[in-house]
Amino acid sequence: MADTHVLFVEDDDVIREATQLTLERDGFTVTAVADGLEGLTAFRSHRPDIALLDVMVPGLDGVSLCRRIRDESLVPVIMVSARADSIDVVLGLEAGADDYVTKPFDSAVLVARIRAVLRRFVQARNATDHRDDRDAGTLRFGDLEVDTDGMEVRRAGEPVPLTPTEMRLLLEFSAAPGTVLSRDRLLERVWDYDWGGDTRVVDVHVQRLRGKIGQQRIETVRGFGYKLKG
Repeated sequence: MADTHVLFVEDDDVIREATQLTLERDGFTVTAVADGLEGLTAFRSHRPDIALLDVMVPGLDGVSLCRRIRDESLVPVIMVSARADSIDVVLGLEAGADDYVTKPFDSAVLVARIRAVLRRFVQARNATDHRDDRDAGTLRFGDLEVDTDGMEVRRAGEPVPLTPTEMRLLLEFSAAPGTVLSRDRLLERVWDYDWGGDTRVVDVHVQRLRGKIGQQRIETVRGFGYKLKG
């Protein structure tokens, strides 16, 4: 994606420099820094299109940096973790990250993940930019209102701020209320995974979504997936 600006925060010099070169060869503009506090300064100065944050960086760890970014912006965030089974993965997702990759990562997989997250973000933004109030379609589930044209959500009349990933997740549920959606289907439809993915991404985002629209609104169907209560 030409002219797409990536902020990459990674304290390992070899990984940082090699990844920067890889991303630049794929047409990205990259700001690469080794420290979390420097990363926050760079984010505020450059306003990148996406942030790629290693969990374990000095100054301000990646999870805390993700929270700071999320407090200020809905820009997509991908966490980088050294271990797939690390609690840091879940902490990063709970902090507001959209996805994660584990080291060592294949450069092609990393680029695919970045592009998939950016596609979700751009689609959500374009839907809002091209909103037509005259034709706005609103779905209602109890006190929850989902404006599928304006990409806006209200609960008891109050706006509910959702990240683009959370919005796409809610739209999947809203399109089929009462229907059980498997984690694999949600990975494919929301995260654009056409390969096997870690279902923790789905579980954590469902928990985050529940916290915003009501804990009882999305029901867990053990062994199958989740469904939105109509």
